[in-house]
Amino acid sequence: MAKKNVEQADNLQELESALTKTEQFIEDNSKIISYAIGGVIVVVALYLGFNKFYLQPKEDEAISQMFMAENYFAKDSFNLAINGDGNYLGFLDIIDDYGITKSANRAKYYTGISYLYMGDYEAALDYLNDFKTDDLLLAPVAEGAKGDAFLELGESDKALKQYKKAYAVTDNELTTPVYMMKAANLLESMDELENALALYEEIKEKYPTSTEGTNADRYIARIKTKLN
Repeated sequence: MAKKNVEQADNLQELESALTKTEQFIEDNSKIISYAIGGVIVVVALYLGFNKFYLQPKEDEAISQMFMAENYFAKDSFNLAINGDGNYLGFLDIIDDYGITKSANRAKYYTGISYLYMGDYEAALDYLNDFKTDDLLLAPVAEGAKGDAFLELGESDKALKQYKKAYAVTDNELTTPVYMMKAANLLESMDELENALALYEEIKEKYPTSTEGTNADRYIARIKTKLN
């Protein structure tokens, strides 16, 4: 019992010693600690102020300015969408003038898709590669569009890689079977028949109600005929 009391006393003494050292450290470095805390407060205040008084107004302005370009894009007027019409800004202007906004990032997607439709596949890849998103529908479409660009440039291996990335990035009924089908078609054209067959069968099994799923049987039959 006495031994236990001694140990408790020793522990209390060590704790008191540690607290004293901590208090002494705080006292000796009070100015540095105050500056550090003040610095954190200033950084947080600047960040909040930047977002509220600069970035958000810039974002709102970009959204307003990009309206007509999006309208042209929806009407397949891709040149006007990219370059503007003299009265309204195009996507390239949005990228240049509002570079740090979400709208400018989205404009890179629109620009890449526009160039793809216009046949400028290198430019399409440049802008699509700069576009960043975690949107569950937009992300696979962007990756798949890169695949389309590579395919038009005759780079089948890169196109296949992008199609695989497009259907792997997210699993949904809208985009996944589309890019699985593109990958399967490409594999078939590359004479990788067994891999193509496996993909066609997977589409039929997993997405039977999709357009690709309902058409899968004829592709499967065609491959089996080739293999026989």
